[in-house]
Amino acid sequence: MKLEVLNIQGQKTGKTVTLDESVFAIEPNDHAIYLDVKRYLAAQRTGTHKTKHRGEVSGSTRKLHKQKGTGGSRKGSIKNPLFRQGGSTFGPRPRSYDIKVNKSTQRLARASALTYKVKENSIFVVDALNFDKPSTKEFVNVISNLKLADKKTLVLIPERNDGLYLSSRNVQGARVQIANLVNTYDIMNSNNVVFVGNAHEVVTEILKK
Repeated sequence: MKLEVLNIQGQKTGKTVTLDESVFAIEPNDHAIYLDVKRYLAAQRTGTHKTKHRGEVSGSTRKLHKQKGTGGSRKGSIKNPLFRQGGSTFGPRPRSYDIKVNKSTQRLARASALTYKVKENSIFVVDALNFDKPSTKEFVNVISNLKLADKKTLVLIPERNDGLYLSSRNVQGARVQIANLVNTYDIMNSNNVVFVGNAHEVVTEILKK
């Protein structure tokens, strides 16, 4: 499949790139996408929630009253969960929410997500996008020239570019990501995907392993 290469003014350069059909034109697997998105979102949870059990709350350990003869129930500790400010019973404990998904399934999910974007005509290729210094205004102009303003846009670059990243940081709906770090959630959560330079080749190389 061939795509026209655009410049930062949104004009055709006369060049084309060929997207590998083994990555951008497969039979999409919805379940693989579901599993990988679930894995990604689960990994964002810190899992640091915690309540104190009866061995951790502050309070005396003395027996409240003698065992027998009071006419009431037996009470061993003020830290009993039945008392106010007592320990928690079966409260949340620190844990990891990580979900294991095979790497082959992750690659299938990303390829499926990219295939959907191709079918929606939501993939664009820009010849270059180099920012020597941060400029939000210039980045917004580029997005506007590509007619992608007011849309969630994922910009994939072949290598790290701090100037470009800092320029996009305050632009709502825009996300700049290094191509080899792209994930299924970012692709599915965007309306359009913009490949800069040879970023599509970087993604293809990773997903064909």
